[in-house]
Amino acid sequence: MTNALLALLTVLILPVSVAIFILGIRILRPTERGLIEFLGKYRRFAQPGFNWVIPLIENLYRVNITETLVEAEPQEIITNDNLNAIVDAQIYYKVKATEDDVKKAIYNANNYASQIVNLTRTTLFKSVGSVLPACSATAKTNHCLSATAQRLHSIALSSPMEHWWLA
Repeated sequence: MTNALLALLTVLILPVSVAIFILGIRILRPTERGLIEFLGKYRRFAQPGFNWVIPLIENLYRVNITETLVEAEPQEIITNDNLNAIVDAQIYYKVKATEDDVKKAIYNANNYASQIVNLTRTTLFKSVGSVLPACSATAKTNHCLSATAQRLHSIALSSPMEHWWLA
């Protein structure tokens, strides 16, 4: 009787155990980092390679740490001296690979990628609108646009992005 019961338990428990193990396997690529939550609460940081989570109880959130390019849609702006200009931008950003920075990307922003684009576009359009009047009054347009690009780059590296988790 005990041998039959042991055989029955083995036939039932072994496949269930193997299924649970296989369902919990998570593989992270070298370009990803992850956060593992246990019932909705942060539990641990997941490095690239093999990670195992308890199915249905733990969740793995992946974050891409490679440099990402986002095209900002062209937008028409009106400068201080009532000139029309069309401004577009390419935005490059990268989430740092440290545990704290990945946590900030997931927990401190709802869809951090769209927030980066919106903040950059707002800063860019505000800055271009205040810089272009000086360019329109001069004949040295290329020099003025080069100086404008340098000023915009310095603005992009200053606040409010200085408190973000970006490289």
